[in-house]
Amino acid sequence: MKHVFHAALLAIAICASLVGCAKKDDSKTTQLVMATEATFPPYEFREGDKIVGIDVDIAGAIAKELGRELVVEDTKFDSVIPAVQAGKADLAASGITITEDRKKTINFTIPYVEAAQVILVPAGSEVKSTADLKGKRIGVQSGTTGDTYVAENVGEPDRFDNPAVAVAALKSGKVDVVVCDKDPARVFATKDAALQILDEPLTKEEYAIAISKANPELLAAANVVIQRLKDSGELARIVASYEKPADAAAE
Repeated sequence: MKHVFHAALLAIAICASLVGCAKKDDSKTTQLVMATEATFPPYEFREGDKIVGIDVDIAGAIAKELGRELVVEDTKFDSVIPAVQAGKADLAASGITITEDRKKTINFTIPYVEAAQVILVPAGSEVKSTADLKGKRIGVQSGTTGDTYVAENVGEPDRFDNPAVAVAALKSGKVDVVVCDKDPARVFATKDAALQILDEPLTKEEYAIAISKANPELLAAANVVIQRLKDSGELARIVASYEKPADAAAE
């Protein structure tokens, strides 16, 4: 009888363990985890203790389509794609430019916005065009297409964790110019009259959401949602709603 009692307890413990595991697995189907770096207004930035922005709204529409809860995880930019590859996140949305090199390891949705790398300088700077970049101290965000462009076409840049830190270095005279994406650059220049963006863009790019090559179902669903947002005009409304982000966005 004693052995039977112990066996019954063991069976109950095993069942409880299995139930607990089942609940943990269920969370993977009830949540949609987005990896991002929340220092990139207007695409993702902090508003109080909440992460908001264009990318967050697009990912939220995808989550709604799937009947899942969007969970936004803030990390360094150069970690967002690895997080998806490792299965720690379902998708990465962080103003990510489609490149041939990135396409080797990750799938991209259809693009949802056109972007560009631009040159941000102090007002009155002697840097007036791309031709003036030679010999200048250039600040970039590490791991971005701006980083790649400068390294391949001008010289080794000064690398920073995010655009805000690079701009702070520009304002303190530690670098002469900052190369970054046009929309964040516009946020910084709008907030600070001492900064200006040169007219000539360095590159033309497209942003898309990164999804694991092992998850074609999510890729297909995301493409349907993004196309619907485009066709309905909702995407344009989302972008327009962030034209004047909160002051905290660029801090």
